[in-house]
Amino acid sequence: MANKEPPTQKVSDVISAFRPTRRFKPDDPKAHVTSLDFDDSGELAIVARTDDTLQIYNCKEGKHAKELKSQKYGVHLARFTHHAQSILYASTKVDDTIRYLSTHDNSYIRYYRGHVAPVTSIALCPSNDTFLSCSLDHTVRIWSLSSPNHTGVLKLHAPYLASYDPSASVIAIASPPTQSILLYDLRNFDKPPFQTFDLQPYESRLNPSGLTARRRGESNWTKIEFSNDGKHMLIGTAGDGHYVLDAFDGDLKHYCVRHNESFASSRRAPGSSSSAPVGQGDVCFSPDGRYLVGGSGTDGTMLVWDIETESSDDKVLAACAQLPALGRHEIVGYNPRTNMLCSADRDVVMWLPDPELVS
Repeated sequence: MANKEPPTQKVSDVISAFRPTRRFKPDDPKAHVTSLDFDDSGELAIVARTDDTLQIYNCKEGKHAKELKSQKYGVHLARFTHHAQSILYASTKVDDTIRYLSTHDNSYIRYYRGHVAPVTSIALCPSNDTFLSCSLDHTVRIWSLSSPNHTGVLKLHAPYLASYDPSASVIAIASPPTQSILLYDLRNFDKPPFQTFDLQPYESRLNPSGLTARRRGESNWTKIEFSNDGKHMLIGTAGDGHYVLDAFDGDLKHYCVRHNESFASSRRAPGSSSSAPVGQGDVCFSPDGRYLVGGSGTDGTMLVWDIETESSDDKVLAACAQLPALGRHEIVGYNPRTNMLCSADRDVVMWLPDPELVS
């Protein structure tokens, strides 16, 4: 499957024309994909599955490239480093170590020990070989790929999700139970946050499923992500919709709703006691920062929201496009280098724009 769409073609020209072009089924029909990531070049994609395997796909050729097994330790949150033949992933069995693996020969390069509860987020620095990890042990740790010891640690209440901004000068840490997002200057990581965004006013008005989860002492936040232009921040949820915030002042720009309250992700958010499979969020920004693309939930369609739409008084934004149904899309990613989407639940699906539908 050669990608016939030139990488420079505007996302707005193709966003409503995406259609499924390749579908990869797991050998184990009960296995679920729990995470998805692309390498820096956009040529490779990697997914972690509940059958304790890693699957690597060649996006340029539309082929399955390699399977790696982690039967003893399990695998979640697989992330390419800036070196395409090495990855990080979190253990799900035995211990809570983060493992640094060479995909070339399936050998471990290094172990990062310190967390004493499951890791809930791994974020690679966009500019160098450092990364962040969050855990149910109420810590956020900063690591360098070159050392087994963390270089910084924050002890916070339920810091389950974290992300670097595109400049790699700011990190955002989401604490779902407190409905807050803490922003830190990376140069002063050990100082208090320079800004805190409070989502409580928006949650109480816009997110009924979030309130239901909170009454159980849980949360349904699944993802935090900056847009590539640094202007917006996404808080993905497993519930009725997703929050798009102004990345500078935390004001709500849009609440991007699924079709209705019955359409939601079936994946377990960090900190939830649900027995559902874990995930990393079913929504993402497009590389130009203009669109969100995400699963609708039970009806199996993919939804697109144009966040450059002028905000309504109630901040609720409906999808501007609906892509065809093809099973559930519980994990969604947009290739960073070309107009290609990947989505997954049990199967992994590659999407390309249909040339006949491109505007």
